[in-house]
Amino acid sequence: MREITLRQVEVIRAVMMRGTISGAAEQLNVSAPGISRLVKHTEESLGIRLFERRAGRFIPSVEAGAVFDQISNVYKGVENLQQAILSLEKGQDVRLAFASAPSVAQFIAARAIRSIRKRYPDLFIDLNILKIEETVDYLLLERGEFVIMSSLIGNAGIENVKLAEARLVAILPEGHPLATRKVISVHDLADQPLIGVDLNDPYGAKLAAPFIAAGIQPVHSMRGRFAQTVVSLVRHGLGVALIDAFSVAEVYMPGLVRRPLAEPSGVTVYVAHKKGRALSGFAEYAIQRFRKELVATAEGTFDPVTTTGD
Repeated sequence: MREITLRQVEVIRAVMMRGTISGAAEQLNVSAPGISRLVKHTEESLGIRLFERRAGRFIPSVEAGAVFDQISNVYKGVENLQQAILSLEKGQDVRLAFASAPSVAQFIAARAIRSIRKRYPDLFIDLNILKIEETVDYLLLERGEFVIMSSLIGNAGIENVKLAEARLVAILPEGHPLATRKVISVHDLADQPLIGVDLNDPYGAKLAAPFIAAGIQPVHSMRGRFAQTVVSLVRHGLGVALIDAFSVAEVYMPGLVRRPLAEPSGVTVYVAHKKGRALSGFAEYAIQRFRKELVATAEGTFDPVTTTGD
């Protein structure tokens, strides 16, 4: 069985398109003698004449018409393959679905997605905001590839991987008497109108932990379900709160003063996904970008000398 290589196909097509050996050599950026030898070798090995030579030009022979038709089809397929690869590189016709806890979605998610969009400009991104109790169904039913959460997801079918950890910070309305301090203790906050999250909620328990460790039972004057609600209430002068650094990771937050907490504290953010499910390259890149933004925020947690509401 006579065989033809892809290199021979490439050379034959170049000669067919340019009509001369020198033109084909220029197109392929090789020497003309090499092109001439390969064409001659191909014709001899196939036992057919591919081109007629007329006044220095190479004209496809009539008997090789079917061969040239197939060569054109091969190159059309290669072009389609290249277009498909280019589309995949840009994220065309591809959907990336994932979810996040509200605290991460507020600021960190937008920064991560900005990087994802730069890498894959045509990728469709479906971001959901979930409560922790909604994550198991979301992952196990494969509604999305992964979830970014500030608590471990306790399910045998789900794998959790730590991304970053940041300290808690105290947040106060601008003009509050405690705002003049560089560092704030839970003892400073104990007699203030305290805004928090239900202690039975995993996130609320993390916010209450420094108080309990110091022997103080936190008494809330009001509660919010999500970190954004707590931040908003404080900004409007309704009380003070502890919050994770990721929830107030914006450079400029008018109406709000952020101060480091004196006591040891921390919130860990995890990425959770269904065990055994292979993540797409888009998902793996997205997780990488989330990790980078979370770590950068944790490492840059507010300098007590310079941090203000501005």
